[in-house]
Amino acid sequence: MATFGSLSDRLTDTFKNLRTKGKLTPSDVDGTVREIRRALLDADVALDVVKDFTGKVRERALSDEVNKALNPAQQVVQIVNEELVGILGGQQRRLQFAKKPPTVIMLAGLQGAGKTTLAGKLGKWLAKDGHTPLLVAADLQRPNAVNQLQIVGEQAGVPVYAPEPGNGVGNPVKVAKDALKFAETKQYDTVVIDTAGRLGVDAELMKQAADIRKATEPDEVLFVIDAMIGQDAVATAKAFQDGVDFTGVVLSKLDGDARGGAALSVASITGRPIIFASTGEGLDDFEPFHPDRMASRILDLGDILTLIEQAQQAFDEEEARKVAEKFATDSFTLDDFLKQMQQLRNMGSIKKMMGMLPGAGQMKQQLDNFDEREIVRTEAIIQSMTTAERTTPKLLNGSRRLRIAKGSGTTVTEVNQLVNRFEQAAKMMKTVAKGGVPNVPGMGPIPGAGYAGRGKQQAKKKGSRSGNPAKRAAENAAIASGVKPGATNTPAGSGFGIAGGKPPAGGPTDEEMAALQRFMGR
Repeated sequence: MATFGSLSDRLTDTFKNLRTKGKLTPSDVDGTVREIRRALLDADVALDVVKDFTGKVRERALSDEVNKALNPAQQVVQIVNEELVGILGGQQRRLQFAKKPPTVIMLAGLQGAGKTTLAGKLGKWLAKDGHTPLLVAADLQRPNAVNQLQIVGEQAGVPVYAPEPGNGVGNPVKVAKDALKFAETKQYDTVVIDTAGRLGVDAELMKQAADIRKATEPDEVLFVIDAMIGQDAVATAKAFQDGVDFTGVVLSKLDGDARGGAALSVASITGRPIIFASTGEGLDDFEPFHPDRMASRILDLGDILTLIEQAQQAFDEEEARKVAEKFATDSFTLDDFLKQMQQLRNMGSIKKMMGMLPGAGQMKQQLDNFDEREIVRTEAIIQSMTTAERTTPKLLNGSRRLRIAKGSGTTVTEVNQLVNRFEQAAKMMKTVAKGGVPNVPGMGPIPGAGYAGRGKQQAKKKGSRSGNPAKRAAENAAIASGVKPGATNTPAGSGFGIAGGKPPAGGPTDEEMAALQRFMGR
């Protein structure tokens, strides 16, 4: 996610300077707070919010909780994290549904904020959650707004109530009222009303929005704001709060701005929670807003919980269990590999997922250079193979690989690289599935990971002849100490070359290996 990119970089650099400090002096704290203030102002955060935030951070950073801490730098990061969560709204706030359906959700905001597209995203999200939403085209002012909502609704698989053509024709208040009667008759449990906006705040816009609110008595009024408008976010939010009032905020275009000051200002200034965030152009680029997770992203601490939730939605647990069994029985094929790749693609942008990992900011260049189309090319190569070739890659001779390359629009080299990667991955996963520890190429042997039977032939020699320098040195040391490599009488299932499967000091514990196996078997 591009949002908060520059702010995250500035804050991370600021905290780096603290890590060498055994104890923080008042001047250290003042210098850190000054850098945080500059970073927030550069990110277009409202001045009042910046003053309040830095004041709280300074007060806590100079307190006894930091002075007595074993690691003052980490304590300061924790303080900044907690204060960020506070100005982002504190606890997550969920949608409030009516006790008696239909639940009415009204969208309000300026023209261009992304209300119509967001109506489709919200409708799709509600449908996934087991609701039966109805989108209402009450924006009769903007040219083709009704038609746009119909297209978005069709893409999202959500019905649209649009009795008027729009383009200046029709009464939006009447449309909204009639939509509620229609929803009750057809038993839709949620109604999402898309209202008109203007290029700027004006009296006519506010009166129309206020009239719709009065007529429909919505359970939620969501103020949709463009995360890229910076300082204007505060003035716009205040105007809508005074003119219409709203119960929650939705941040749109959160992927398009590296500063994102609107998010850090709106919740704090208005006292209204951010409920959702739109993180891309696709209809699935929409997620509930978690203040604590967003704070972690800003501080480059990752967002593992969101990553896990996305994985659970995209991956079939039964399919994952079957794949794990295939790993263990050596029956994992390129067809299975293709299915795994397609499930990975269903999770969305790989860059976004990797950006949720802790320390992702330090891999910024690698992430920017990552080509999302690599997965598409991999799929094309596998799909150009016959069923027999996918099941038995050993059939892939030179002529077959040339045919596959032509059929997939790639080169023979790319086909060879895919096959090699698949074979290496299959070997590693089979080892893990059987309780062993893989010898990862480029990392050298893992301490304590001498597999049973590997040293049988080498035990007859006076010295190791392994081509791996690290392995050769380890085996020669074992011979010198009178231990025959491989002669450990290892029980079946042990991957460490030690009776009972207990690793030496520094190696993985039985509990860690069990956890790894459970993870691979999900």
